[in-house]
Amino acid sequence: MLAFGAWLFFSPFYLGYDSTTGIAAANSYIIGALVGAFAVCSLANPENWEERINLSLGIWLIVAPFVLQFRANRVAVANEIALGILIVADALWALRSEPGGTRTQ
Repeated sequence: MLAFGAWLFFSPFYLGYDSTTGIAAANSYIIGALVGAFAVCSLANPENWEERINLSLGIWLIVAPFVLQFRANRVAVANEIALGILIVADALWALRSEPGGTRTQ
């Protein structure tokens, strides 16, 4: 999850949509930082609430191009939807692997 957050944060620079679509880049920076922060929290003290938040952030990434209306930038849309799917899958896997309120490392 930490790698997904880092990629999401830095991907506007690598994929070239940092200056062309401000809202898409801003969304990547903010959500990437949040995913990374909750991944670090999960490493320090793993609990299910961190995964639930990342699940919500992943769902947001999937719908963000349509809500924030940056569908014209296909690179940004593909990146955010792909990362959203990966984050949702990882969060669901983590939630399913350890039922209950607290996970062990």
